[in-house]
Parts: sequence; C-alpha cells; structure tokens
Amino acid sequence: MNDGLRDRPRVLIAGVGNIFLGDDAFGVEVVQRLAHRRLPDGVRVADFGIRSLDLVYALLDGYESVILVDALPRGGVPGTLYVIEPDAAQWRAPVEHGLLQGHGMDLVQVLRQAAALGCTVQRVLLVGCEPAAVGDDDMAPGLSEPVRAAVDDAVRFVEDVAARLLAGQDAALPT
Repeated sequence: MNDGLRDRPRVLIAGVGNIFLGDDAFGVEVVQRLAHRRLPDGVRVADFGIRSLDLVYALLDGYESVILVDALPRGGVPGTLYVIEPDAAQWRAPVEHGLLQGHGMDLVQVLRQAAALGCTVQRVLLVGCEPAAVGDDDMAPGLSEPVRAAVDDAVRFVEDVAARLLAGQDAALPT
C-alpha cells in the first residue's frame, strides 16, 4: 500500500555532540527541543550524540536532505550561528580510512562512509554554533550562556530550512 509519503522528500535533522563536554552538546540540545515540536511529515529528528555508525546507517535510509547540527569552532564570537553547505565532491570522496570510531564523530568521514555504502542524500547542510570553549577535554556538562542563548534561534532556523526543503523551495543559506 502506497500512502504517498514515499513520493515526498524526506529530511533528516541529526544532532551530534558529546553532552559531557560543555558546548559540544549544542547539536544534541537543539534536536532535543525539536523533538518536542510539531514538524511536517517527512522530517525525522534524531540525537546521534557521538555514535558515528548509527548516523551512517541513518543516512542510508533514503533521505534527500540532511541537516546536521553541531558545535562548530571557527574563531568567532561564542554563540554565533553558522550554516555551511559542504561541497558534495568533498564528502563523496573515497573513505580515507576504513573504520569509523564507534563513539566519536568525524562528520566528513561519516558522510564519506555513507556515500561509499550507497547513500542517496542530495543535500547536506551543517548548522553550527561557535562554542565558548574549544578543545577542553575536561568533563563540563551544560552549555555556556552564549551557546544556550543561540539554541532557540537555531531551532527556528532548522525548522524553516526543513520546511523549505520539503516544499521544494530553495533553502538558500543566509548571507
């Protein structure tokens, strides 16, 4: 029985990050909030944490678009939101090494592994937030104030982008 949903675009919103490393939990916090909101049919929201293999397998599930949400250190002011559309040639390149970490997340390697296994995703967007602290391996649960303040804006932005992708509209990135 075809209910018509298979013919519609599908979008995966994937939160990644380590909840025990402070601002690295940004993506997890965003998708936890999105999980409690009413989203259009065709949108799946999932918290992948640091489980790279789970994300690879999810990417093989026939999504047209993926919105990855993560902390993204780029040297800006903490709490700054970024949106990046990685060049497909970069993430569809051959896998550099065969094994992914079971409890670690290298998004480029995750995307390359999924592509090598037949991933049909056409568009990948990364919604990131500048963390207040970078590279601190000490356990520090909880987001810093500037990153926590950016979560609501990220939730609204991700909802808007997902709706545009489902409607077949240009989900142009802000300039």
